[in-house]
Amino acid sequence: MTSTASSSGATPTSAPTEQAAGLEPPQSSWLRGLRRFGYRAGENGARSGAVGTRLVPPFPPLGGRLWASFGLSRFSAAQAERIVGWVGPLLVTLVAGLARFWNLGNPKAVIFDETYYAKDAWALIHRGFEVNWPKDANDKILATGGNVPIPHDASYVVHPPVGKYVIGIGEWMFGFDPFGWRFMTAVLGTLCVLMVCRIGRRIFRSTFLGCLAGALLAVDGLSYVMSRTALLDSILVFFVLAAFCCLVLDRERTRGQLAAALPVDEHGLPHPDDEVARTLRLGWRPWRLLAGLCLGLGAATKWNGFIFLAAFALMSVLWDVGSRRVAGAERPYRAVLKRDVVPAFVSTVPVAIATYVLSWLGWILSPADGSGGYFRDWAATDGKGGTWAWLPDWVRSLWHYEHEVWNFNTTLSSPHTYQSNPWSWLVDGRPVSYFYESPKPGADGCPADATEKCAREVLALGTPLLWWAACFALLYVLWRWFFRRDWRAGAILCGIAAGYLPWFNYQERTIFYFYAVVFAPFLCLALAMMLGAIIGKPGSPERRRVIGAAGAGALVLLIAWNFIYFWPIYTGDAIPVDSWRSRMWLDTWV
Repeated sequence: MTSTASSSGATPTSAPTEQAAGLEPPQSSWLRGLRRFGYRAGENGARSGAVGTRLVPPFPPLGGRLWASFGLSRFSAAQAERIVGWVGPLLVTLVAGLARFWNLGNPKAVIFDETYYAKDAWALIHRGFEVNWPKDANDKILATGGNVPIPHDASYVVHPPVGKYVIGIGEWMFGFDPFGWRFMTAVLGTLCVLMVCRIGRRIFRSTFLGCLAGALLAVDGLSYVMSRTALLDSILVFFVLAAFCCLVLDRERTRGQLAAALPVDEHGLPHPDDEVARTLRLGWRPWRLLAGLCLGLGAATKWNGFIFLAAFALMSVLWDVGSRRVAGAERPYRAVLKRDVVPAFVSTVPVAIATYVLSWLGWILSPADGSGGYFRDWAATDGKGGTWAWLPDWVRSLWHYEHEVWNFNTTLSSPHTYQSNPWSWLVDGRPVSYFYESPKPGADGCPADATEKCAREVLALGTPLLWWAACFALLYVLWRWFFRRDWRAGAILCGIAAGYLPWFNYQERTIFYFYAVVFAPFLCLALAMMLGAIIGKPGSPERRRVIGAAGAGALVLLIAWNFIYFWPIYTGDAIPVDSWRSRMWLDTWV
């Protein structure tokens, strides 16, 4: 996770070392065995190249002959490449946005858990807390265009408010109807594609691979469906990706500071220096503070945002270790412990916790006389007195509320038709049906000449070929991280692990496949990294590159076709039942 490798598939050239001089130190048999698989840990110090470019690798020139044919100078070509670095991702984002906003109000129904979050959002922006709705509220909302009275009785909810406030923004702008409550998730889902493009460009040092990663996310069925549904998980994805993006920018900024502070040789090139690398204070780090804010907003959407807070904070510190090591620190862990750990903690954990608490402001300011938010009056009633009576009532009431929510979230075991085990998520084992109807011929888009009823379904299913290919990509990035100590692979794995592994601790709990959407962007980055390796690095033999590009291109086209094939069951379009059955590739999808 702390390696300095930068370009996709790059293989550093070794400088003269003891090994080259025939003075190779003895190695254990297990280490020699690992080297057969490409293990290179411990060789970082022997890598050649200016330390400045190792700290902040430049973007490789893009089509120099192409720019020259337009009469552009080297400086103008560099500017053009920066423009391409935005134009490419924006074009991919435009396509993703058009797909996500197409017929967004369809189906005109309250689907799956929209029955909770759409109404909670509407109550939050009007009351400041969630309320109990009558059982026929959904029908009245759809029949009247959202012109229904808002109840006053507080409701017990088990998720923090930020995600519902975000949904409420769309309702406030466009009305209390399906388009209104899905608008913001579509906006954030589209922006996630842009962020993946830009993140990929930064970490792979390749606009092409960045756009490829974003395009893969654009055609991922699970991410697509979640972007068109008023659920909290797609909002959590946005905040997690935003935090990751901020930390990537922070890494690049601080490595640039280290490079600028190093002494230079007679050619003006910086060289490693233990004193500078060990003692330099990196000062104000606004990107890491912003990451702490985003992680706090993520945790204030769903609690698993706190897991990303812990994982990303640790990852950021390990990046600092790698940066100081490359800059020449002989004991980088000691240097980071002395200079970076406390600032890293302060700029992430307290910021995130403060953001989380502030997200409850509407509940905190609601009356504590029984007419406010749920449990708002607990400290003045059932929780009156006791050891912590000196704390403000709202603090004790909020703590009690959170304790009750913890008990609910960790013990929920009510059986559900679409619950699944996390072991099956990577292979699309048990997707979730958000909506299903069987319209008669001539109704709801079913052709009038159909011989039998049609099927309309919104199925939260990851594009199968993408997810199955991502299983191999996951193995590839594991290999890149463990054997090559590739920091990019480590960063991608960190995002996947934080979003995936904790659920294995709750296999007896009622959990669902769509929770996997939070690490889907990192799977797309992993797949893009593997495809970059298949294509081959610049400078490889032309035949190798052509064959690699053909293979990678074929896989990408198959994934795109797969998304188009499943399009009707992502959007709720009416199709003949036989066509619907042909798309149920596994029995567990029904």
